[in-house]
Amino acid sequence: MKITKYGKSLKCTYIKWNLLILFICLLSMQGFVKLESTGDNLFHIFINGARMGSVARPEDAEKMLWDARREIAASSEDLVLMDVEMTYVGEEIMYGYVDDPLEVYDNVLQALRAGIRETGVSSYTLKMDEYMVNLASVEDMEQLLQAVVSKYDSEAKFGVDIVQDENRLFSVLTVNVVDRQRQSREQEELRQQEEQPFPQAGIRARMTELFALDEEKEDKDFGDYDLGIESMNFAEKVEIVESYLPQSQLQPLDEAIAELTMEEETVGTYEVQRGDTLSEIAIKVNIPMDDIVAMNDSLETINTTIRAGQELIITVPEPKVSVERQEVNYYEEIYDAPVEYIDRDDWYTTQTHVIQQPHAGVRKVVAQENYENDKLTEREILKEELVVEAVAKIVERGTKVPPTYIKPISGGRASSGFGRRKAPTKGASTYHKGQDWATPVGTTVVASCGGRVVKAGWGSGYGYVVYIDHEDGRQTRYAHLSKILVKVGDYVKQGQRIALSGNTGISSGPHVHFEILIGGKQVNPLKYLN
Repeated sequence: MKITKYGKSLKCTYIKWNLLILFICLLSMQGFVKLESTGDNLFHIFINGARMGSVARPEDAEKMLWDARREIAASSEDLVLMDVEMTYVGEEIMYGYVDDPLEVYDNVLQALRAGIRETGVSSYTLKMDEYMVNLASVEDMEQLLQAVVSKYDSEAKFGVDIVQDENRLFSVLTVNVVDRQRQSREQEELRQQEEQPFPQAGIRARMTELFALDEEKEDKDFGDYDLGIESMNFAEKVEIVESYLPQSQLQPLDEAIAELTMEEETVGTYEVQRGDTLSEIAIKVNIPMDDIVAMNDSLETINTTIRAGQELIITVPEPKVSVERQEVNYYEEIYDAPVEYIDRDDWYTTQTHVIQQPHAGVRKVVAQENYENDKLTEREILKEELVVEAVAKIVERGTKVPPTYIKPISGGRASSGFGRRKAPTKGASTYHKGQDWATPVGTTVVASCGGRVVKAGWGSGYGYVVYIDHEDGRQTRYAHLSKILVKVGDYVKQGQRIALSGNTGISSGPHVHFEILIGGKQVNPLKYLN
């Protein structure tokens, strides 16, 4: 068939129309992007380095990310933490396709789930001073604190209420320990008052209150007191906050109870009181005497002298959380009357004399007592009836401070102590009655305490000596001197030069020999030096 010029023109027009229709179809296809002169118009989305797909606008990817986060969060009541980093790579094209939005969203959702680092479960954190514990629920917190309270509440009267702390801006809970029995009685009384057809009011109600107060002021018999625990609370401020924590940070309830109620040994001190003995202190603090000696460097043995005001290190069992309570208790007890003292101004404080021996009494007592854990902190006697009156101990005691004693030389090396020894040289005693310090000849020797010189000269095996009598009846002796600087009858002050050290008499080398005599008998001088 011969194609004419007209036929060629018709065929060309047909092709053009088909191309136009195809172009319009392409433009109308989903995902097709037409170039606009606005820069990047196709964006490839990546999460944590993995490609999710392509979108036309960054806002589309942001919305997908937000929706995926919300979907994951809605599927759990816990706090979900995830590592997510979304990046874009943009390009400008004339024509192109975006990926199916549903497919891109599903890719984003899967990437977020793969990036979940940990899940923070809803939990509660309790804080008391430096102690903290994390538990799964408020109910667990109540059981924990109830276990602490029940340790001291043998009557099972008190319960724990966890309430909102009104003084805090944020959601912080605090704890009240309440008397459940009293709370129940008050609620019942309130209910009965509301049920009365004509409840008391005005002057009638006021008169009822006054009569009740008069009854309280009347002298009570022992049977009129309500005995037992009156009030109870935690000594420390208790705070509870809601939090989201990894499951691994939550503590099992039974472990938390054991930890919070267990007592730990805590280092404390005990101040020695006048009249205390080490055996009495051991009974007071419930620690064996040998253990007290081991804890204190100042105590050599259980027979070491202790003085009023001296502080001894002791260990005290204490729980992590302290509970304060007030109790009213009845006792039939043996008691001692307070010691009565008669002061003697001409006696030293080390001197005492018992005029009257004590005799214990018997009494019936109702007492209000405050405790911190098991330690009694305060006691007030509400009612007392004597069965047998106690007889007080009467003691005369001195008020004058006794003189003190210092080391008679500066420096020196302790060469021989008080007590039995091997004789250091021929003729020397095997029982040493003083303390020796090795020191070069000519070292200054001073008076250990102020007093009057009663001997200053040669003392046979002691060589040159000085003896000094002191106001408290004691005497000090200084021996093996090279030169004496005082004479008999001189009154010397503490620290005054009295001689120079030497090597006279029976001596194995240059030194100073020092003695303290009490009642004419030598004692270990180191026990009396300040």
